[in-house]
Amino acid sequence: MKYISLMGATGSIGTQTIDIIKQHPSEFKLVALSVGQNIELTRKIIHDFKPELVSIAEKSLADKLKVEFPRIQFMDGNDGLIEVAVYHKADILVNAVTGSIGLIPTLQAIKEGKTIAIANKETLVTAGHLVIEEAKRHKVSLLPVDSEHSAIFQALQGEKQKNIDKLILTASGGSFRDRSRKELENVTIEEALNHPNWSMGAKITIDSATMMNKGLEVIEAHWLFAVDYEKIDVLLHKESIIHSMIEFHDSSMIAQLGTPDMRVPIQYALSYPDRLPLPSANHLNLAQIGTLHFQEMDLERFRCLKLAYEAGKAGGTMTTVLNAANEAAVAAFLKGKISFLQIEELIERALSVHTNIISPSLFDIQEVDIETRSFIHSLV
Repeated sequence: MKYISLMGATGSIGTQTIDIIKQHPSEFKLVALSVGQNIELTRKIIHDFKPELVSIAEKSLADKLKVEFPRIQFMDGNDGLIEVAVYHKADILVNAVTGSIGLIPTLQAIKEGKTIAIANKETLVTAGHLVIEEAKRHKVSLLPVDSEHSAIFQALQGEKQKNIDKLILTASGGSFRDRSRKELENVTIEEALNHPNWSMGAKITIDSATMMNKGLEVIEAHWLFAVDYEKIDVLLHKESIIHSMIEFHDSSMIAQLGTPDMRVPIQYALSYPDRLPLPSANHLNLAQIGTLHFQEMDLERFRCLKLAYEAGKAGGTMTTVLNAANEAAVAAFLKGKISFLQIEELIERALSVHTNIISPSLFDIQEVDIETRSFIHSLV
């Protein structure tokens, strides 16, 4: 039995993690969780799983549920998030929150020796060097949940790091993969949220449409697998069947394939080093699919991906700026305050005015994050 703490339980990854736990009650037990504001779903999760600790974003909502579930400990805010991350009974922390809010709880969980199943790529993008250093110091495993990084992780089993020639991340292309930049000028929020392959939360779906999601994944892959940016490629693959590939220096390639179902990489992170059956999954039928398509990425068409490569290669606080500016710009787009193409324009402006700190402390990162968001808000 593995005991699970889950940050972001009512989000897209969170609910699919819940589904995995529900399908394997003899393997996993949910002991602590954090949620945002979806109280109806939170009630259902509490009723079904009877966790010991629940953290809710707002105190008023936590106080309300305390009355309904007097035997459960409730907390709120950032303190509650950290308590969920370090909960003493948990073996594994699933970091499924969206945004850099996941950084501090993850660092605290690492110090407590928790295994980290990481779906929150912003944690590594914002402060990858700090997270990796702490994980090495405390001998903690970082198990990737993103389908692309899980694919690489699976393909690396039994292989040696020194033999890697290239990591190839595949990208669906998002909601607007077949549109020119001219055709993106007046796209709506609803169009941007209509992903052709995956069912995800709003923020990550917009990131997929801008291709910033893939840019963040490139930076995450750099930290998770200790591979230089020059050896990380992105390939447009519309079907999302090959989730990622590795090319070795003898020219061999290993790819991980499957239907677009996030429960597969989630379950692998939870069950690793073993595998469990997933009866509810759709099995891949290559004969039925027939043909798979691939294209080189056009970095001028997908400028957010280009900005991510540039920020990653610059290192230091440039990736912190990239992430903070993107979060603030996407939030503004989702509120109807800016156009779709203005997302990348705002990010580029934030990067252009920033003075890079090459080896930032946690304090430096937090300050840069705040300053960047403030800068974007002033432009909006």
